[in-house]
Amino acid sequence: MRAMVIVGAGECGARAAAALREAGWDGRIELIGAERHLPYERPPLSKATLLADLDPVPVSIYDEAALRDLDIVHRTGVEVTDLDRDHREVVLADGGRIDYERVLLATGATPRKLPMAAGFDRAHTLRTHDDALRLRAGLRSADRVTVIGGGFIGLELAAAARSLGCAVTVLEVADRLLGRAVPAQVADRVHARHVEAGVTVRCGVTLTEITESETGTTVTLGDGDLITSDVLVVGIGAVPETALADKTGLQVDNGIVVDHRLTTSDPRIFAAGDCCSFPHPLYDGRRIRLEAWRNAQDQAVVAAHNMVGGDRTYDAVPWFWSDQYDLSLQVAGLPAEAAAEVVRSRPDGVSIRYGLDTTGRLVSAAAVGIGNSVARDIRLADMAIARRVVADPVALADPTVNLKQFLR
Repeated sequence: MRAMVIVGAGECGARAAAALREAGWDGRIELIGAERHLPYERPPLSKATLLADLDPVPVSIYDEAALRDLDIVHRTGVEVTDLDRDHREVVLADGGRIDYERVLLATGATPRKLPMAAGFDRAHTLRTHDDALRLRAGLRSADRVTVIGGGFIGLELAAAARSLGCAVTVLEVADRLLGRAVPAQVADRVHARHVEAGVTVRCGVTLTEITESETGTTVTLGDGDLITSDVLVVGIGAVPETALADKTGLQVDNGIVVDHRLTTSDPRIFAAGDCCSFPHPLYDGRRIRLEAWRNAQDQAVVAAHNMVGGDRTYDAVPWFWSDQYDLSLQVAGLPAEAAAEVVRSRPDGVSIRYGLDTTGRLVSAAAVGIGNSVARDIRLADMAIARRVVADPVALADPTVNLKQFLR
């Protein structure tokens, strides 16, 4: 029997391998990863891994015993160089070939490069556990840190560096932090918390040059200011890893193009997670790509079931979160899709910002608060978005109205 082959052994790939068993596949499963580690969680890399007192180890999704119990062949440190679609074989860098029944591409994304910082010893990006170990070592010997990029990853790294006692400067080319990922007022609250923690935040800057010496790096800004530091962190987003899909001739457009079933332009090849773009039924079938932990998990399950003959549509509500200092930021849906905003101001000072489309349908919710204080409201909004609830704006804004009424 030909194998189910999963290329990429991160969150999405590992969950898909287990989901194949749950879906009834009793044949071979090959899980192929370029890294040397067992499948592990990536969210801790920008937080707990950097802050750990003892040498950190990856937070495994499945250990060797679990993979063995599931009868999953996990190949570590192995690169897939091609897909021979005519012979239905996965081609490995060492020349080996694996015959496949179906393939899932769960190749993830790679940090976006900043050409002017290429090759610098003191410049860091973060994607893998090994990246985190290198950055962790750099931060522990650093007094000053410059973070280029005011998105989720850049701000999480800034918070970690500040928590370690470094003087931190965040440089963002846009006019505000977090781009269009969250409403402006939520971004303002996060901005204020970083300033409160002692971070220097500069938005609307231009970068003209970056130089490196034996003692550090210097970023020259468009206004002539020089920002010097011991460590430079580049956190300007990620790009989908599509090299294998490109080489194989699959359709690519801001990621590997898949349909509602997560099938690529080849019906025997699927893609899921950070690497794929897909039509979302909650947003009129508009093609989007998500870099999010829950998206990787949810798409893994849908892809696995469809690989064994199912017909599931991927329609999960996008959900993101970010922990910075004592704050937790959570977003359900896509705030950029909102035509109007309704604000619910709770007695504890937390504001939940709901996005409605032109018909009054709830399409997003975002909030930031201490600890887990916003989780329940965002979870209820997540459920309402999934049910395409058209909400009364007055009731939605009233903190005395139970949010569960919108789910009836």
